[in-house]
Amino acid sequence: MVLELAILNVKPGQGNQFEANFKLASPLIASIKGYVTHSLNRCIEDPNKYALLVTWETLEDHTIGFRTSPQYAQWKELLHHFYDPFPVVEHFNGVNLT
Repeated sequence: MVLELAILNVKPGQGNQFEANFKLASPLIASIKGYVTHSLNRCIEDPNKYALLVTWETLEDHTIGFRTSPQYAQWKELLHHFYDPFPVVEHFNGVNLT
């Protein structure tokens, strides 16, 4: 499993509309092969900042499967105009602590 993390800085005053658009966009990402789950979390200290966490089966399910899909074009149209600056997306593997 791969965890995708994106810190989303939403333009001030646009949080409610961003969250409404995110609800519309959620089924788009969920329809992609290799998608496992996702969550959107609003920062307590800065209400214009969100953390998006997405679990994928493989890195390529995100970087190729989602980002080259028609669903991603719709995702971009719904969400990308809210960000300033545009988010950095990073991917993580779990650490075995046993």
